[in-house]
Amino acid sequence: MVTASSYLHTSGRHVSLRCDQKNETIVNEFLLLGLTNIQELEAILFVIFLTLYLISLAGNGAIVMIIISEPCLHSPMYFFLGNLSCLDICYSTVTMPKVLENFLSTHKAISFLGCITQLHFFHFLGSSEAILLAIMAFERFVAICNPLHYLVFMKHQVCLQLVTVAWVISFFYALMHSIMTSQLNFCQSHQLNHFFCDVKPLLELACGNTVLNQWLLSSHSWNMLQKALSTCASHFMVVCLFYGPMGFTYIHPTSGSSMAQDWIVAIMYSAVTPVLNPLIYTLRNKEVKFAFKKVFGRKCFFLKNCKMYHYCDLRLSTTTDLH
Repeated sequence: MVTASSYLHTSGRHVSLRCDQKNETIVNEFLLLGLTNIQELEAILFVIFLTLYLISLAGNGAIVMIIISEPCLHSPMYFFLGNLSCLDICYSTVTMPKVLENFLSTHKAISFLGCITQLHFFHFLGSSEAILLAIMAFERFVAICNPLHYLVFMKHQVCLQLVTVAWVISFFYALMHSIMTSQLNFCQSHQLNHFFCDVKPLLELACGNTVLNQWLLSSHSWNMLQKALSTCASHFMVVCLFYGPMGFTYIHPTSGSSMAQDWIVAIMYSAVTPVLNPLIYTLRNKEVKFAFKKVFGRKCFFLKNCKMYHYCDLRLSTTTDLH
């Protein structure tokens, strides 16, 4: 049988083997077929995805900066929101740079190790965000339904522990996926019909029994979908944007959807959702909008004073030279 260790130590791109009367392939890399092979369309998609990525970095980065710099936002709700923004930055960074690179490249390949690494961090960060959304739903539930005990339940130490547990559980869940996927045997084709490495398209290339992999994928997604219920409109919108496409992709059977549908929902949760999250939370939140105005207003005031000081200093030096 072919294992992950034999994948990583084989020279050349791929070596075909005859094993148990089935064609199996030792692969060193996968070819990402991407969204399109039309060069003109790739240029347009590059601009669109680059714009989405930059907006995601700027929006989520601004939220993190505001929450850290403003003492009035040092509360459990904004602590979790800051974590969500950090996750969104990392989540989109796992896939977007490689997607953008492939739009400009003729050889759209990713190494086997790079593919498993991307898969691991994609599911690690995605699962962390899924659990964090459930924690944020619980935090809002306590704040609205049991406000007198809010500070007891939501101490800073408790919030840190909740976030740590979310990251640790997600890391080992993603590690389980990575190990199980790396142990699979792949059929002769090593062309991945997707624009990044994910479990579902890799399972379609695999030879042998993948029932356990698919069960692990769908059962976790369904359990997290049930947990992330919220009473707040803004949080509910984020939950729908994140869990809707994710549930369609991973709970749906492998053969039950077309690749075009999978691409659309993958774009939603990997590129669009990280852009919409900061907009949804900031546009509906007066405290965040006030903090934005306060911080950026202070910077504008500082820049204006600097320009005035420079102008006055220039006039003073000119007058001195004339005398």
